Amino acid sequence: MNTPTNTQSALSAAEFTERSEGSGGSTVRLGALVPLTRPGWVEAGRHLLAGLELAVSEVNGACGIDGRPLELVVRDTAADPERAAAAVDELAASGVAAIAGEYHSVVARTAAARAHALGVPFLCSSAVLDALVDEPSEWVARVAPAQSHGWRAYADFLVGEGRHRIAVATQPSVYWASGTRILRDHLTPRGGSVVELDTNTLTPEALCDALVDHGVTALLLLVGHPEPATPIVRAVRGDSRLADLLIGAPAGQPEFTGWATALGRDGAGIPFLRYLPEHLGPLGERVGKELHQRLGEAASFVAFEGWDTVTVLAEVLRSHGTDREAIAESWPRVAVEGTRGPIRFSRTPGINVWQWAWAPVQIVDRDPAEPDRFRILHTD
Repeated sequence: MNTPTNTQSALSAAEFTERSEGSGGSTVRLGALVPLTRPGWVEAGRHLLAGLELAVSEVNGACGIDGRPLELVVRDTAADPERAAAAVDELAASGVAAIAGEYHSVVARTAAARAHALGVPFLCSSAVLDALVDEPSEWVARVAPAQSHGWRAYADFLVGEGRHRIAVATQPSVYWASGTRILRDHLTPRGGSVVELDTNTLTPEALCDALVDHGVTALLLLVGHPEPATPIVRAVRGDSRLADLLIGAPAGQPEFTGWATALGRDGAGIPFLRYLPEHLGPLGERVGKELHQRLGEAASFVAFEGWDTVTVLAEVLRSHGTDREAIAESWPRVAVEGTRGPIRFSRTPGINVWQWAWAPVQIVDRDPAEPDRFRILHTD
């Protein structure tokens, strides 16, 4: 891929558009779905958008798409599936070549179904729900690994740590229910067990009592952040009966600084999934530094997912043009160097979208001695 070096100055989309229009050109428009307001996970949305925008800036700094600037048309989903569906309708009608992004799985599922129905290519950045669409789709592809892939690795980690009696603190959601099912199906044949505790009916204190009663050795937080995850962690950490209990968060809540700010040392030592290699290569290192400058903090894996998404689409647009059908037909021929390794899409058993199989998977936690530092506990 022809990307600018560190010394090249990247034109903004607006600057590039102005120059292009002056010579009779036009922009290539990409829609972007991002949770930027509550109840969406705003911090994740900010990182995802930073990755998307950085990649667009770099594409335009390298003369865009065959001399035409790439323009990102951002829509805030606020974790609302209906809002996402309306955004897909609007973006499709406005003539975008493709749609990218989204973090929340339930929202991405609705967006993917709508994009499939309308015949608009959708490259999902961060949502992991296996059943992103109900039937095989030629229109939808995904950079993030499927939930079953990552969560099975997490289950293997629990077994390796000698944690077989697992409790999951849950909220009603297709995503959380899917995660619970994956864990149970993977742990039960290995002598494990999974008990569900509904946080809508249990206070944090009552949940602690239930953990003691069930004799569990690990509690997994299949709930939103900051509520109810934060008060649950505080209650468990403050209960001397649960001093040996492992708290886990496979969905990645501790990845972001808001978690550390809210919980301090109580939020450390809680293993979670993230999709990064143990060591970034030169491209990943460079992009990570650029993202750090944009964000004012270290980039999460979600920011890298955003960059990879636009980089894939830019290569597709250069190689196959801006026609929507041509973009959708290109998924099996994609070969792009991403920040976390070579990206190619294939048909994976049980997954109805074109899937990168797979992004690297780590299980990490925040170091109790230094909560701003991550420890790699397991790689897959």
